[in-house]
Amino acid sequence: MERNEIDLERLRCQPVGAWKGHGLLLAVGDFAGGAYTVMTVGWGGLGHMWKRPLAVIVVRPSRYTYEFMERYPDFTLSRFSPAFADKLAYCGSHTGRKVDKIRKTGLTPMASQRAASPSFAEAELVLECRKTYWSDLEPGHFLVEYIESNYSAKDYHRIYFGEVLAAFGTAAYQA
Repeated sequence: MERNEIDLERLRCQPVGAWKGHGLLLAVGDFAGGAYTVMTVGWGGLGHMWKRPLAVIVVRPSRYTYEFMERYPDFTLSRFSPAFADKLAYCGSHTGRKVDKIRKTGLTPMASQRAASPSFAEAELVLECRKTYWSDLEPGHFLVEYIESNYSAKDYHRIYFGEVLAAFGTAAYQA
């Protein structure tokens, strides 16, 4: 897949639409050292805060990916065409503690440009991010009742903000 670097001021990506459907593939760790994991994330956001472009993701502490998010300073988010929906579904429903998701899905990890975490050759869009902030969801701060219904096991997410250091994508993502 031919991707080019996109000036972040010219990045065209729907902040809601990017997450709906089959989600984005979160990768975190050290690609060069071979210590990384992936997880499909269906909840998150893209925006601008602290004078920087940001990606916001959430990871439950029970997830294997959480250990990597706590250990490594950066992460990538990869968007794939709908043809990869089954592979992303697999990465979101299986744990890296028990299976090699990369081998099972046949995705091709590769070195990123500005992050130690991998990106993927098949991705239409890759956002390389550096963690800048985290906070744990506090159920006492929920202002609407439907939020709590997502946490029957009381396994509240940790929120991570990542400054988007670079974006690489197909022409469809460039304004």
